[in-house]
Amino acid sequence: MTSEATTPPVSGTETGTGSDTDTDFLATTRTFYDAVAEDYADRFREELAGRPLERAILAVYAELVGDRGPVVDLGCGPGRTTGHLARLGLSISGLDLSESMLAIARRENPGLRFEQGSMLDLDLPDGALAGALSWYSSIHTPLDRLPGLFAEFHRVLAPGGHLLIAFQVGDEPRRHDRPWGHPVALDFRRRRPELIAGLLADAGFVPRSRTVREPDPALAESVPQAFLIADKPQVAANAAE
Repeated sequence: MTSEATTPPVSGTETGTGSDTDTDFLATTRTFYDAVAEDYADRFREELAGRPLERAILAVYAELVGDRGPVVDLGCGPGRTTGHLARLGLSISGLDLSESMLAIARRENPGLRFEQGSMLDLDLPDGALAGALSWYSSIHTPLDRLPGLFAEFHRVLAPGGHLLIAFQVGDEPRRHDRPWGHPVALDFRRRRPELIAGLLADAGFVPRSRTVREPDPALAESVPQAFLIADKPQVAANAAE
């Protein structure tokens, strides 16, 4: 879910390092999360219970979206946040690269739908969603791919739809090498809220809220955590006039 001090802090989705090709970074990410899936799910099973601010942000997001339509948790990992939002009343499904993560998500959330895919290329029609969630999943996307990623989020949201994106604050990535003894490694990119807000605006989003939580020593964190909610604007009534 969040803390960069606890290995690894996010669910599986796109990533890349250096000059990796698209195929390379997708394959690297999938391999990493396939390897650590069961250990990850066990380690972070009750993580939201100790994070009241995160629960509050998710509750606000659930209230904003309400019953307006479907939501997809992009980079859902083992479905922990997906299930939490479903219990808050959202019509939500999950998407992830890692089949091992998805197997856990399906096992632990039998009433929800989880599918394999890349959030960089969503198999969804334009305007299909009332909400999109990127909960610590964009931190694996290389910087030069973020504009395309956010444009894809914008494409699949209906006018008036809501995006919630969470990430760790900073400038330097942290590399997780051999987590739980597995022979895999992956970089976790930290971002600045102003950078992400600017890229979201470039993609056509309108900011709604920006929350930055300071590191919590009780959670062994060393960097702040950021949570941005942005909206796809409503189509103006006279837009075609």
